[in-house]
Amino acid sequence: MSTVSVTGFVEASAEDVWRLLTELSARTDRLATAHRVEVLTPGPFGAGTAWRETRVRPDGGRLDEEYLVVAAEPPDRLVLASPGIGVDYRITWSLRTVHRRGRTRTAVTVTQEAVPTAPYGRVLALLFGGLAARTVERALRQDLADLAAALGPTGPDPTGPGSTAAA
Repeated sequence: MSTVSVTGFVEASAEDVWRLLTELSARTDRLATAHRVEVLTPGPFGAGTAWRETRVRPDGGRLDEEYLVVAAEPPDRLVLASPGIGVDYRITWSLRTVHRRGRTRTAVTVTQEAVPTAPYGRVLALLFGGLAARTVERALRQDLADLAAALGPTGPDPTGPGSTAAA
């Protein structure tokens, strides 16, 4: 299993961050890597909501991914599942209000876990684990920066806890 985690501070309330994370119709306006979103389930956002998203890869190519909401605990925690080829992904967004330097901000941590589901998935993880972890880390940082930019001009705090990646 490979785990990548990125944390940053956003100059907004956890409720505002939650709203941006869960407004699927606005993802393409807010995330630089989101090209198209197709909601697959009717009804309000919550556990069981599914959508297909076309994302732009670092090389400019396109990748279709499907997401399923496993847990939605507003405004603290959002857990998504995404099936891959030979590997399944679990993405967890954790939001925590922080009072720092007289300001109220939200510490946002996004963690992606990759679990091989086929023998070749394990082999690929061994061969490309470090490279894949760095690519995922860049993508998660971009999503976090995009959300922060949509909420205000300051973006994530570079003095925040940072990130970890383990292949």
